[in-house]
Order: sequence, then structure tokens, then C-alpha cells
Amino acid sequence: MDLYITSLLLGVVGLGAMAFTGLGARGAGHGHAGQAGHGDGGHFHFGSGSHGHAGHVHAAHGHTSHVGHGGTGRLLAIMSPRLLFSLALGFGASGLLLRPAVGEPLLIAGAALGAVLFDRVLVNPLWNFAMRFASKPAETLESALLDEATAVTSFDHNGEGIVSLEVDGQVVQILATLQPNDRLLGTKVRVGQKVRIEEVNAEKNCCTVSII
Repeated sequence: MDLYITSLLLGVVGLGAMAFTGLGARGAGHGHAGQAGHGDGGHFHFGSGSHGHAGHVHAAHGHTSHVGHGGTGRLLAIMSPRLLFSLALGFGASGLLLRPAVGEPLLIAGAALGAVLFDRVLVNPLWNFAMRFASKPAETLESALLDEATAVTSFDHNGEGIVSLEVDGQVVQILATLQPNDRLLGTKVRVGQKVRIEEVNAEKNCCTVSII
């Protein structure tokens, strides 16, 4: 088969497959994270079988891998499947358009230049624009850290009660424990009172709160 036609078809199929699978995977990721609870009139209750202080949440800080040489980094960028398919599409399209007017070897050079321009001017901006419509990942309980919550029940003498808050667009209810400093001051939390999420224990679906 002709080199330019083959390149064109490869680019079309490759970019089409990447766009389909990429958007589909992001959309699936929008499904709510597996949170143990039961729906009740639009409210989701996070169960917690134990009472106690919520454990500290340690944010994992990933260390970025440093590439030793700039050339290696550029090579890895060139090996991006999206870029390769885009260049293949641009090379094939440019070659077919220029072939009636330009002969070899200028045709190959023109097709290569057209491939780069095709990616930079057309494909890359359109690709980035399309990815904006992909669904964002679902938020989890940890995302509520430092958010406000509302006391659903009065806190007991142990400084424990149920609070409601919004997570990923849904109202959830979880067990909350008043932080030690507020308990030492004898602070009481009553129904409807606003509190702040200070710590989150996602495994036990509970949190530590402070008085606002």
C-alpha cells in the first residue's frame, strides 16, 4: 500500500482509538468511589462500627522522577502514542496533498514538515480542548478536609456525634469526634451547629472536627 495512505490510515485509527478509550475511561472514573453506606432520601450514611478519635491523614507526597539528560526527556516525549499517531496522520495527509505538485525527495521533506505543523496547529489544541469535556475524577472523603460540616445530632459526653457534609455533590453523614482542645474547654455541640473537618479517617469513615 502507498506510504502516505498507510500513514494517514494509521493516524486516523490510532487517534480515534485513543480518543474513544481516553474519554470513556475518564467518564467511568466519574462514578462515585466505593463508600460504604446506605442511601436514605438522598443522604448517604457512612457506617462506622467503632467510636474513637479519627486517625491522622498523612498526604502521600510522591517524589518526581528526574530524567538525567534533556535528550532522554525529549525522546520520551516523542514516543508519546498520541504524538506519533498525530504525526503519522499529518505526514500522510501532507504527502497526499503535496504529491501532485512536488516530487521526491522534496515530497518526504514537505510531508514531514506538514506533519509537525499539523500536530502543533491543529491536533494538539483540539485534543486539549476535547479532554476538557472528560469527567473529572470523583472526590473522596479526604477531599472534605477543612470543609464545614453540620451537626446532625448533639454530641455526647465523649464529644462524639453525627455530622453531615457534602462530598462529590452528595450529602453524607459520618461519625465525628470533637478535637481534644475543644473537649477540654467543655464545648458542647448541638444540632445544626457548624463545625470544621480537621482530620479524616477514610477507612473507618469518621472524622475529627473543631468548633467554628
